[in-house]
Amino acid sequence: MTNLLIKLFIKDKDVNNPETRGKYGILSSATGIIVNILLSIVKMIIGVIAGSISIISDALNNITDVGSSVVTMIGFKVSQKKIDKDHPWGHGRMEYITAFIVDIIILMVGFELLKSSIDKIIHPELPTVSSVTIVILVIAVLTKLWLFFFYRKIAKTIDSNAIKGNAYDSISDSISTLVVLLSAIVAVVFGISIDGYASLIVSAFILFTGYKAIKETIDLLLGMKPDPEFIKEIEEESKKYDMISGIHDIMVHDYGPGRKIVSFHAEVPANGDICKVHDIIDQMEQDLYNKFNCITTIHMDPIVVDNEEINGMREFTEKVVKELNPEFSIHDFRMTDGGQRINLIFDLVVPRDKEYNSEEIRKTIQNKIHEKDNKYYAVIKVETSYI
Repeated sequence: MTNLLIKLFIKDKDVNNPETRGKYGILSSATGIIVNILLSIVKMIIGVIAGSISIISDALNNITDVGSSVVTMIGFKVSQKKIDKDHPWGHGRMEYITAFIVDIIILMVGFELLKSSIDKIIHPELPTVSSVTIVILVIAVLTKLWLFFFYRKIAKTIDSNAIKGNAYDSISDSISTLVVLLSAIVAVVFGISIDGYASLIVSAFILFTGYKAIKETIDLLLGMKPDPEFIKEIEEESKKYDMISGIHDIMVHDYGPGRKIVSFHAEVPANGDICKVHDIIDQMEQDLYNKFNCITTIHMDPIVVDNEEINGMREFTEKVVKELNPEFSIHDFRMTDGGQRINLIFDLVVPRDKEYNSEEIRKTIQNKIHEKDNKYYAVIKVETSYI
């Protein structure tokens, strides 16, 4: 069914094309709207007839899913707008903003259902459940399960966190409806009302889903650590170019799905032909755009690569740093010879997720280098990585 819908409504399969990506998003949203409207109407009717707060709660949950799909669709439409003078990087983050609105709605509904559930537990009533009710709930569970796989496939295809959130919501709904189904079966078989408790579990699922979704969305809006696999691919790609000794200070700015701005420093031979190096950097930026669909800015760092003393001291310094902490690294290594004093100038990179005494680290490395030969003095800039 999923493949059939994609085949019918998506002609261009190039997911790097913003228009194609938008079509996938609208298809997923439209499907979610139709399915959830039908489910909410049917559940609301049987919930009122049966006098079951858990079924009514589940119906309201589906209504929030309709709202979620509507807002997601709006987000996809707005995010596809062309760049303008006020938004030079486009409107891609609108997808994150609309996802945040949906997450707030989910939490609000969850809290309301929580209050209703507690009231039903305090004042229990045996719901009127028929075989038709049970059959409809079974169909609802299977339908939501299909919707989960549908959302998950599209989310993977276009790498969308918004649709991935809808997938998580759908599997949560399947479990919630299954709990309601079990409550209905208990009422029929044993004549016991656990309706309020079932509704309580449903509201807990809704609140958990809303919390998880809003956390992910806030992380996206604040700016997250880039995907390590993406960084690895950038680093591997850089090794293909002549005269590029290495890259560092990588930064990735996310302006919405498919809209990444990347910058880094590339180490090049200090005695190389500057025009040739510039051409290589230009080609590298274009190739990265074609392969990863990201706008890249590369800063050239000239380093001496054919001086035996410099290379030897660079290796020695790297060894000292790694012995101090294997997670530390250096870059931009250069030497200035003043005769009686030779300065070793370099940047020391330490992990961002730990606290370090920069002055103590600096002095330890400086002393070890000076001990090797008292003419060497280390000038160290301590910094943290953005990846």
